[in-house]
Amino acid sequence: MRTHTIIALASVSGAIALPTEQQPLYDPSPRSFLKVQEELKKAEIIPTVIDDFLPSLTLSVSWKKDDADLGNTIKPKRLQNQPSVSLYDEADPDGVSPALDLSYVVTLTDPDAPSRDDPEWSEMCHWIAANVSVSQKTFSILPMPIFGAVDYEEAGGLDDVVEYKPPGPPEKTGKHRYVFLAFAPKNGTTEPLHLSKPKERQHWGTGKERGGVRDWARENELVPVAANFIYSQNKKQ
Repeated sequence: MRTHTIIALASVSGAIALPTEQQPLYDPSPRSFLKVQEELKKAEIIPTVIDDFLPSLTLSVSWKKDDADLGNTIKPKRLQNQPSVSLYDEADPDGVSPALDLSYVVTLTDPDAPSRDDPEWSEMCHWIAANVSVSQKTFSILPMPIFGAVDYEEAGGLDDVVEYKPPGPPEKTGKHRYVFLAFAPKNGTTEPLHLSKPKERQHWGTGKERGGVRDWARENELVPVAANFIYSQNKKQ
């Protein structure tokens, strides 16, 4: 299938045959991707939130003073503003990967609502941002400040399917996992994506406990390509 071809190229781009006297100028091994997969399994995000997969892109998430780092803990008060998110291909130093042509989706979900021990509201949809581009360099999906009025959707910019809802874990519910996932269109289209909007944030509109981002991604024919996550908890425990 075309999508699998694209993702495979994104994950091993640069791994081409070289003359014996030459050496690659960078390391194309997927060790960083294996690390992400390992941490997702340790945190039970795989298979609770998403089926097992090997990332092919890197997902960076940053707030004003903090960065998501595969399971670090950040206070809720530092997460109130929509983060800057970068999606890029570390394995492609020349920026020629087919992955650069696709439109991606970044989501944020909480599988521990109201708590990990009692996830009756799980999953909670916190954000869906569509038509995200990939870049070799840092690319913020937040609109850059410029002069004059601009229609960002018309210009091919970010499309918030569901606007950002800051993490707000209730009192005495322990640490919550807040999981960022990036998806690519299964059919490999390079056209802007038109995605369904969950009817409500709770259970991602599925109406069933543990319904979440996996169900929504399947409905919209998306496949996961990158991930990151943090922990956060209410100070009253």
